[in-house]
Amino acid sequence: MPSSQDPNWLRELFFRAAFVREMGIELTAVGEDYVETALNVSERMTQQDGFVHAGVLATLADHTGGGAGWTSCRRDQTVLSVEFKISMLRPAMGPRLTCRAEVVRAGKSIIFTEGKVWGGDGREVARLSQTLAVVPIGVGNR
Repeated sequence: MPSSQDPNWLRELFFRAAFVREMGIELTAVGEDYVETALNVSERMTQQDGFVHAGVLATLADHTGGGAGWTSCRRDQTVLSVEFKISMLRPAMGPRLTCRAEVVRAGKSIIFTEGKVWGGDGREVARLSQTLAVVPIGVGNR
């Protein structure tokens, strides 16, 4: 496993995002060109009809895709979302969501990922296509 796929290194990067920690997203698996996550759904994550809010699904899929992107980076690099499209396939319900994102193509400056989110009943609820920019770690501090 290349050093960029070291689960401890990736876990450290993954949880630097305070919003992700606040939401309670869990990093459940790291492999060559993929990452898997899970999220326990609480009432505060629902919309007016009791389904999981689209923003929660988008955050879960986006950050999981970013994690997958990191598996293709050097240790002095990180990724930033440039663009993503998420399709809501059916209303999402808990009690637990799972997500898997995979690298489709990794270049020197751009990485393309795809991700799937499953609801508590095991059915796919959302699908994400994502473009990530590869940047030096610390670029946000400039």
